[in-house]
Amino acid sequence: MNITVNGKTQSVEENCRTLADLLARPEWAGKLVIVELNGELAGREMHGDIVLTEGDRVELVHFVGGG
Repeated sequence: MNITVNGKTQSVEENCRTLADLLARPEWAGKLVIVELNGELAGREMHGDIVLTEGDRVELVHFVGGG
């Protein structure tokens, strides 16, 4: 399935079905992120329930510490 993550089209594997699955991938695992799916904010409590579909647009914003 193809989805767009942060403006880049990606092919995700069949077992990446939900937002929670996407966020469990190594590049996002353990990071505090804000998720927007197709222009709507998706709260953390919903990540396991939201099923990704072909063509979805996901924006992931993560926080970086610094000073």
